[in-house]
Amino acid sequence: MAIEVFNRYENKYLLDDAAYRSFYYDLLDHMELDDYNKHHEYYSICNLYFDTAHDSLIRTSLSKPKYREKLRLRAYGVPGEDAKVYLELKKKVFGIVNKRRTGLKLAEAYDFVRTGIAPEHQSYMNKQVVAEIAYFLSRYELEPKVYLAYERKAMFSKESRDLRITFDTNIRHRRYDLGLELGDHGEPLNPEGKWLMEVKAEKTVPMWLSRLLSEHGLYRTSFSKYGNEYKKTVRGGLGSIVVPGGNFITTAGLAAAASSQSHSIPQQESERVLYV
Repeated sequence: MAIEVFNRYENKYLLDDAAYRSFYYDLLDHMELDDYNKHHEYYSICNLYFDTAHDSLIRTSLSKPKYREKLRLRAYGVPGEDAKVYLELKKKVFGIVNKRRTGLKLAEAYDFVRTGIAPEHQSYMNKQVVAEIAYFLSRYELEPKVYLAYERKAMFSKESRDLRITFDTNIRHRRYDLGLELGDHGEPLNPEGKWLMEVKAEKTVPMWLSRLLSEHGLYRTSFSKYGNEYKKTVRGGLGSIVVPGGNFITTAGLAAAASSQSHSIPQQESERVLYV
């Protein structure tokens, strides 16, 4: 069964193809592929991120507060209408990542986020996590904002399952076709041949890994897939933006509209943003 509740530290590194291959082969002395990757080179992860009409969650996250949170819907591959997916509430508190997730059917997940009403309990659901997500939804009016997908290779330490390293590539995004069942297409977020490596540990990383990172000249970086997508697409004025009501317009169109008519964000939004 997939782990549904955990706390851990996550450190991120950006690698090119040569650095990835060199580091990956050295890791094989200490780590092994997860069960799925033992038979498949990669597995696909598809995510749908939810936010408010004015992007309050991601804007708060990018300001680097001590506490930040986000809600996403995750599937492994493109799900069918009746497929099991995972609704995840991810928080970061003083550098520690807390992730809580529950299994749901795709239609149940969509209805839950749209209405804020928890679905009738089923055996594949985590009752406590459903209650926490319901409370989260009572504080924000959320809508699907961005689709993010990528291919992943995952490894576990041979000594402890507490240490996990993942490699993500072909990260792609879109702000249209905002449904997991609508395919895994999208525009590339990073240049071709780039890898995002994440070191995930419940405690401190072992000495052998610290030494290996140093030998390969790998240094931690701050990289949020959703955060970088927002900066590239919305702040950077690229691509298309989905607007409330299901229509989408290009950011060039937004700029033209802004030049002809003044727009302002309401002083009070319907959601509250937490700071601690």
